[in-house]
Amino acid sequence: MSRLAAWLANGPLITDGAWGTQLQSLGLPLGVVPDTWNLEHPEHVESVARAYVEAGSQVILTNTFRANRITLADSGLADLVEPLNRAGVSISRRAAGSKALVFASMGPTGKMLLTDDLDPAQVTSAFAEQARVLAANGADALLLETFSDLEEAKLALTGVRQAGLPVIVSFAFDSGKNLDRTMMGSTPETVASELEAAGADVVGANCGAGIERFAPVCQRLRAACSLPIWIKANAGLPEVKAGAVVYTTSAAFFAGHYSLLIEAGASFLGGCCGTNPEFIRALVATRNAACASN
Repeated sequence: MSRLAAWLANGPLITDGAWGTQLQSLGLPLGVVPDTWNLEHPEHVESVARAYVEAGSQVILTNTFRANRITLADSGLADLVEPLNRAGVSISRRAAGSKALVFASMGPTGKMLLTDDLDPAQVTSAFAEQARVLAANGADALLLETFSDLEEAKLALTGVRQAGLPVIVSFAFDSGKNLDRTMMGSTPETVASELEAAGADVVGANCGAGIERFAPVCQRLRAACSLPIWIKANAGLPEVKAGAVVYTTSAAFFAGHYSLLIEAGASFLGGCCGTNPEFIRALVATRNAACASN
């Protein structure tokens, strides 16, 4: 049995919630690369990870979303690829203990392939470098998340597969009339079929929209491939109130979509921007109640 199959043998897994908005609540200033706190404020990063484990997350991420060489170079931090990723895994592993798996977060470069901002080989190399550090320091799997460009995701997948860990590739479907396409126009069907052919172990959707829009996308991803599906919705869309960005979706409303998403085929279910440990506790309670009634 593969590692992935073993993890899912007893049913879908509850993952964690947002990291960026949680770190901001602990004082991370806007504009600061969150990953730098792995070195500057590891205690705050660990408190986020630990809160999710205590809330019942069976999978937690690492604070390494922006820690590839290309993205870090924009802030003059390219030399920190290894220490930031090493510390990110170490912090989450310490918080997880034996209670949760640690999936390493890897975000897109923020550059546009279509405008020749990047050489494709550069992209593959940057993700391969980051993946090597994450794998060497104990990540259980790699999560390529919040992608909008299918071609960039496939280049990243080529790079990270060299690390020998299970790979999840997740997209933000937040464009088009029905908010069911990526910013670059890819549908769930295209993403699922092409990523399965390219060797992804899991495909999914995260960020971009509130949870009420995720069940149809999940269903379409599931119908287009034979892979497990990863789902992490926002706590609604952000609003500005009294000069502050807020998310208005409640944990109860969020957890109320648990059964719909499981029926739609989700194998991993958690939250993205604006969610917090309260959302995870609500998901866990809903799952437990559903299991008790069956």
